[in-house]
Amino acid sequence: MLLQLSLLGYTVFMEPLNILFIEPFYGGSHKAFADGFAHYSNHKVQLFTLPARFWKWRMRGAALEAVRSIPEPSRFDLVCAAAMLSLADLKALWGTSCPPLIAYFHENQLNYPLAPGETRDFHYGFTDITTGLAADRIIFNSHYHKQAFFDELPRFIRPMPDTRPTWAIEALRGKSTVIYPGIEVFQENDSVFPRKNAKIDFSNTLPADSPHRKGPLILWNHRWEHDKNPESFFHTLFSLAAEGLPFRLAVAGEHFTRYPEVFSKARTLLSERIVHFGYIENRSDYYALLHHADIVVSTAYQENFGLSIAEAVAAGCVPLLPQRLSYPELIPSEYHSACLYKSEEDLTKRLRGLITDGVHSYPALRDAMKSFSWSVVSSQFDELCAQHVPTHGWG
Repeated sequence: MLLQLSLLGYTVFMEPLNILFIEPFYGGSHKAFADGFAHYSNHKVQLFTLPARFWKWRMRGAALEAVRSIPEPSRFDLVCAAAMLSLADLKALWGTSCPPLIAYFHENQLNYPLAPGETRDFHYGFTDITTGLAADRIIFNSHYHKQAFFDELPRFIRPMPDTRPTWAIEALRGKSTVIYPGIEVFQENDSVFPRKNAKIDFSNTLPADSPHRKGPLILWNHRWEHDKNPESFFHTLFSLAAEGLPFRLAVAGEHFTRYPEVFSKARTLLSERIVHFGYIENRSDYYALLHHADIVVSTAYQENFGLSIAEAVAAGCVPLLPQRLSYPELIPSEYHSACLYKSEEDLTKRLRGLITDGVHSYPALRDAMKSFSWSVVSSQFDELCAQHVPTHGWG
């Protein structure tokens, strides 16, 4: 079947491409993106994935495992990979059989926030640079991320004692673009609407006589890691709970064996308000939670797009987000004053107001998230992929 695509302003017809998508850290937003790309693309997409653990070893060794597992890469028209994979290693080891390469940057190691007590290993930042140089095209997941990368790149290179590769800055910029990751957007009348398929009923998880039962449901749906700044989120809730304000709490998001201690503290101190606490494996259950929640909060130090926030807002949650990172780009400007806060004190004040005065819905803000739906962004990915496979069944 021929695909109809718009390339460089012209409508063309072409055979679907055979695309290999490599995800060396198959979990969380990386997994959601890889699965969505494979499902919604009109090209033929095959996934090669590795479990989401040991990210430093993935940057060092995932290319070797890909080379071992995929001995005939020439059967693919194109290879897309999350930039955690070293494309320079992959390209060198595959040699002349290597197809065109596209790198998708979910994050970068030039300016990723360090954990307490950690020092930056510059090798990982240079892996990002060589990956970008080896790729035929670089895609960032937001304009904020792209700008932050190129703002940091000169500072990252400057400490080199000599032979600084300043030429790489423009070489990378010239092949870079932005395409947002896609999200699932559901309507109440959809046959696959999550509440119709969920196994968990989040509406009846507190006792009938609980003083918090009718309070708004506040949602945390981020990774349980330091860069998401959970301490600020929970300290805010501890303060509001001490005031006796009624609210419910749902804590989702992926976590690993070790995570910040504040999660255990919150589970104890806020136990009478908790309707859910832990990662939700089933996607229908997760989406059902989003549709039950009233307010979604982020306190992150690091966010290059905000997939979990976009999903929650698309489900009807009112967002309270820091006025930094990618959030001013994610939220339309007319809602900045209502949804973006300036400090932890400002967040506490805004949450207190929503609890006492009631949560006001923003249907237009919810509809704005449709611009991030896979039905929109998948065509952008398909067309960009087609640009890098010349003379492939054009009609």
